[in-house]
Amino acid sequence: MEFGISRAQAYRLLDVARSLAAIHGAVAAGTDPSRMRDTGPAAAAALNYGLSQRALIAVSGRSGDVAEITRRLAALAHNGLQALDEATVRAVVREAVRDIRTAPPPPSDDASADPTVAALRRVVDELAASTHAIGELMLEVAPTYLSDTDAADVLALLCEEIGEPLEHGHAARRYAISGDRRALHGTVL
Repeated sequence: MEFGISRAQAYRLLDVARSLAAIHGAVAAGTDPSRMRDTGPAAAAALNYGLSQRALIAVSGRSGDVAEITRRLAALAHNGLQALDEATVRAVVREAVRDIRTAPPPPSDDASADPTVAALRRVVDELAASTHAIGELMLEVAPTYLSDTDAADVLALLCEEIGEPLEHGHAARRYAISGDRRALHGTVL
């Protein structure tokens, strides 16, 4: 209340902060600070990865997968890349975050789950991940500042090209904007 934001927005900002902290930790672990131009924690904190708040919220619950960033940076260093400059680190982080977002979440550890239900959940997760990728494509063509009505003309051409109904394109776009699977209800899911 002190900052004039809702409780939900405050929790989203906390998720974003946790994701950034995990990514900074992965970058610090995956790079040798002596090989970067600027060193120290202040330099790592100042590095702008170019990630949207939506991307950071999407990976906030998957901090275990953020270790993928460390693995990729270590592989670059191991392959003899002498200078891990900011642009290289930024590109690796963005690619890893994109891959984490599009990968289905790891299966739950619930041993009592019905195998049929677990298989159905995997299918739904894969469908949602592919729909999110389509939604990201829709956002490249029709950015978020366009209403559904204004975006319809542009999306109609793209949907026709990829063989997707326009209402599915709108739903995928809304899902990519919000990250909420309820945007797919009645169309894709």
